[in-house]
Amino acid sequence: MSSDVLSRQALNRALLDRQLLLRRSPLPAGAKTETGAKTKTEAETGAKTKTETGARTKTETGAKAETEAEAETGEKTKTEAEAARAGRVIETIEHLAGLQAQAPFPPYYGLWSRLEGFRPDDLAALIQDRQVVRIALMRGTIHLVSARDCLMLRPLIQPVLDRALKAVFGKQLAGIDTTALAAAGRALAEEKPRTFSELGAVLSERWPGHPPTALAQGVRSLVPLVQVPPRAIWGAAGQALHTPAEAWLGRPLDVNASLDTLVTRYLAAFGPASVRDMQAWSGLTRLQEVADRLRPGLRTFRDEHGTELFDLPESPRPGPESPAPVRLVAEFDNLILSHVDRTRIIGEQNRKRIFTRNGIFPGIVLVDGFAAGMWRITRSRGVTVLTAEPFEPIRTRDREAITREAERLLEFAAPGPQGRDIRFGPIT
Repeated sequence: MSSDVLSRQALNRALLDRQLLLRRSPLPAGAKTETGAKTKTEAETGAKTKTETGARTKTETGAKAETEAEAETGEKTKTEAEAARAGRVIETIEHLAGLQAQAPFPPYYGLWSRLEGFRPDDLAALIQDRQVVRIALMRGTIHLVSARDCLMLRPLIQPVLDRALKAVFGKQLAGIDTTALAAAGRALAEEKPRTFSELGAVLSERWPGHPPTALAQGVRSLVPLVQVPPRAIWGAAGQALHTPAEAWLGRPLDVNASLDTLVTRYLAAFGPASVRDMQAWSGLTRLQEVADRLRPGLRTFRDEHGTELFDLPESPRPGPESPAPVRLVAEFDNLILSHVDRTRIIGEQNRKRIFTRNGIFPGIVLVDGFAAGMWRITRSRGVTVLTAEPFEPIRTRDREAITREAERLLEFAAPGPQGRDIRFGPIT
């Protein structure tokens, strides 16, 4: 049976919609503390008035009870508002199947570009409360994911880490019982969170004939290690300290997790997509078997080159002419990294430009849905500068739209009275 053909522009709009980049998703309002203070003041005023009429003892008792009840109600409302807001952030992280986080802070910018009203403490609090974690997952790279996704995804991605360990450190770890290495590394990291340098140094006492770096990377691959705060807390600095996910979260890995779930989650965030796209995103192989198993419940398309694409029937596929506003996408964003054919978001020549910068993946400027430049924030002498480097000369209206978006981003990244500047030119 022939499949509908989706143009590059149609694939672009579908991807942007699922990535929450056609329109930002609103966050529930945060808690407002002024209400409780106002209520208390009004209650105290009422108490004073009644006292002056001679009912001092009775009034003060009633006013106190009323104030306490109102304070309790206000605190409950505040807690509910905070929980709703936190829940929406977690929901977004899960919808995106995590955010690449090999650098500590790009996920903050990634969520800012997708959630209206997002603030740094919205994510920082979740990291501190152990509701989201940073752990090696897809493609063997660090991702920021929810606690439940950490426990579900890590067992599914383990073959990727095993393969990478053998390819990169196989010779250096030859002769080591990896089960013993994993057990030793786990015990050390459970004792206290440790850096990889510290892990390698201690492990080399037991395996002196092997490089400490290889030993530490062996543990990274064999044991699900999360990076603990203050690493990746906005405004804080900290070494990358690691401890086992099960110990940090107080729950075991989900050994019954299914590749079917992995594929459908990927399609919800990045579809329509080919099997090779699924494999490029995850690092896994042999996903054709999974796609074929799921085929009866999926919808299929073809791209302009005839490649078969799979998708969830209910997922949005907006018209190719749907407007796409200017967006500043975070460094290392999975938007650019999750397909074999990345032309749905960036042209081949421009792709080569962003992938040749010493392994540092810059932020991307989207104009009309496609990568049109790069951006980077630098700080010097009390001034925060956002520099945008277009790939080609841009129209005045696009330059103005980039400037407006850059102003919003700088207000997020550098609030307060310090200087802010926007420049167009080469990023450094």
